[in-house]
Amino acid sequence: MEAACKPAGLDTEAARLIRLGENALFHLPGPGVVVRIARSMDYWEDARREVAVAGWLASQGFPAVRPYAGVAQPTEGAGRPATFWVFIEGRDGDRRDIAILAELLSRLHRLSPPARFRLPADNPLGRVRTRLETAALSVSDRKFLLARLEALHVELPELRFPLPEGPVHGDAHGENLMITADGPVMIDLERFAWGHPEWDLSMTATEYQTAGWWTADEYARFVSAYGCDVTGWEGYPVLRAAQELKMTSWLAQNVAESREVADEVAARIATLRGQVAPGRWRPF
Repeated sequence: MEAACKPAGLDTEAARLIRLGENALFHLPGPGVVVRIARSMDYWEDARREVAVAGWLASQGFPAVRPYAGVAQPTEGAGRPATFWVFIEGRDGDRRDIAILAELLSRLHRLSPPARFRLPADNPLGRVRTRLETAALSVSDRKFLLARLEALHVELPELRFPLPEGPVHGDAHGENLMITADGPVMIDLERFAWGHPEWDLSMTATEYQTAGWWTADEYARFVSAYGCDVTGWEGYPVLRAAQELKMTSWLAQNVAESREVADEVAARIATLRGQVAPGRWRPF
């Protein structure tokens, strides 16, 4: 973070870590900037696209995070891609906002494609193999999860999606929503692509059915606000299995960070193995 900020002249003295997940996010209160550091230069193209997508969404009047205008980006910080974003004053989305998330997704999925660049085809499982191969997992767990991934690669091409293709967020959950005095703002655009809206919808459905993070009433409000219940589609169980694997592999990247993370990864794998009933996952 410091290496990325120094050429830009950004003050990092009071920097604080906001989140450590797929990326490390730091808030610089002085300039009012969020610095986003990816894991390796393998994600350079994702960072470049994220900045381009943010500019396009702004041109469409869609409420999304805005790039910080003071520096060229992405840039490199000690061998990692870095991007800079205007800090958003507000709160993270929570269970009060599930209908707002659905409304934004409905609006997003109807947008026409950008004219100045091409959105990549959605690849929802694109990062899962790397996560599993590099995570500190047991041989047995890694083999089991990789086998599930291979099975999904066979099943997914057989699906026939009912909704028309369009822009998809790729990581559409409540923590990627900010609630401000001026309204909701969508953040974290790096997995943005052109694909099937069912993928975005199946994330909330999986959080409801597998993770147990939403009540039946809350999920019903999500469905009502969007106008479609993806769980009624015959292909949904395959997407649910894919989302479960994505959610588990995402957390597995940080399995060595704490006992709490390690315990949760173990609990999720136990669920996938059928050893623990769904509905008991902890959010991180």
